[in-house]
Amino acid sequence: MAVTRPLLLAAMVALGSASLAHADVPLSTAVKDAPPNTPSGLLRPTNTMTMQEVAQKFGPPEKKLAPVGKPPITRWVYPRYTVYFENNLVIYSVVHFKTLK
Repeated sequence: MAVTRPLLLAAMVALGSASLAHADVPLSTAVKDAPPNTPSGLLRPTNTMTMQEVAQKFGPPEKKLAPVGKPPITRWVYPRYTVYFENNLVIYSVVHFKTLK
């Protein structure tokens, strides 16, 4: 599962995650400016966690989107971030831009 950051960002934009960021702010900026993934920042799922582990630790998402593409990329939307899965594993958690304000 060697997904490079530029490739992942392109895939997220293609899947429509750009709508999570304000139209005047590039998604790459929103990702770069995200708070740290710590209890004092914004704790969120990390790479290679399984869907089951995410559900157990973070609870059910507000919305589950169907898999898209090959390999299948699934999105789970939480109030402050969206989790991207490749097959059953987390590949990235993206903080919603409105959370950064």
